[in-house]
Amino acid sequence: MTANRTRRIFFSVGEPSGDVHAANLIRALRARCPSTETVGYGGPRMAEAGCRLHADLTALAVMWFGRVLLNLHKFWGLVSRADRYFRHHRPDAVVLVDYPGMNWWIAWRAKRHNIPVFYYSPPQLWGWAPWRVKKMRRLVDHVLCCLPFEEAWFRQRGCNATFVGHPFFDEVREHAYDETFLAAYGAQPGPLVVILPGSRTQEVKGNLRWFLKAAGMVREAVPSVRFAVAAFKPQQADLARRAAAAAGLEADVFVGRTPELMRLAHCCMAVSGSVSLELLYHAKPTVILYWISRFAYRVQGWFRTVKYITLVNLLSTGQVETDDLTPFDPAQPDAEKVLFPEYLTWEDKSWRVASHVIEWLSEPASRASRVTVLEALRADVGHGGASARAAEYLLGALPSGSPALPRPHFLHHAPAARSTPHQRASGG
Repeated sequence: MTANRTRRIFFSVGEPSGDVHAANLIRALRARCPSTETVGYGGPRMAEAGCRLHADLTALAVMWFGRVLLNLHKFWGLVSRADRYFRHHRPDAVVLVDYPGMNWWIAWRAKRHNIPVFYYSPPQLWGWAPWRVKKMRRLVDHVLCCLPFEEAWFRQRGCNATFVGHPFFDEVREHAYDETFLAAYGAQPGPLVVILPGSRTQEVKGNLRWFLKAAGMVREAVPSVRFAVAAFKPQQADLARRAAAAAGLEADVFVGRTPELMRLAHCCMAVSGSVSLELLYHAKPTVILYWISRFAYRVQGWFRTVKYITLVNLLSTGQVETDDLTPFDPAQPDAEKVLFPEYLTWEDKSWRVASHVIEWLSEPASRASRVTVLEALRADVGHGGASARAAEYLLGALPSGSPALPRPHFLHHAPAARSTPHQRASGG
């Protein structure tokens, strides 16, 4: 696709995973429209893709209300800076990626200046805060959905939405692996269990101790097992080494080796998040843990509206809207449909985590059966091309002769047949 003029697109991205997805979208945009300019908030991967960053927002990736309040002045300053940019430079579009807290404010400022807003990889409102769909309907012109069920969910609630696919699969399909590392580390004896404690330091501190405790139980049952921790940052790697030493557990700790370790893993222990999709892509049996404080556990109980917190489990069970919110129990009916056993908890579930790993290490038939089912689900949902489809949609919704879209338009009913992106953008 070519353009008669330069398009300037403002991005607002606050998570490390969103930084990756936005970077791939930026490359897809430039492949179709080389003159496209991208600016805004993001992270190092977006900068590598050619985005002119006003600030590294991924450095402020925080969770829970108290930590947000401590950084509120920083977020408000960034929102005000974006508002000034919209007023003086008026980009053709604003693209938001996840990170709903601050991005709602960015969207509101963009709408004040009549700038069209796209939400790529939208927040999982269907799982945690369905009432916030009112904000989506009011502030966002286009929702570019990642998961197959999201398009119908948003459209039924009056949002202009289309399914483009999950950008995570673009990243894993294009990753170049270090074959030398794979050969050397894979040649070491013993089955490998990989621990993925999360990308946020807060997650690492909350979950790693339980993973290490579970690992100790696994080693007692399977003495030949090896452990590797996939750290996101060097500081987190240092934390993991100290924690492993304190626990008396021998474990290798790596930074920047997550894809290679996943490929080599016999099975994994992981914190809940988008990493579950990468584990699905590699078809690795995995047990999920997400440890939070007792207070936070009670708070999430008021907001959560889905039974499972892991995307892979939502895809495999199809239980998105349900009245049954009881936590996963391996003894529950149809537990075999939950491909990644998961534990959202404030208690010590290390023995539960260990039991799944021990089963996969000790019973080859059990592990092989789980791998087969994961491979089947991957064939259904693990398609690439989300970045390309999102870029086509975005550029099609911004004709070169008409940079501005109307105010947010509300759908009063879902169309009988899927229209083209340009028809949806123009109201056709």
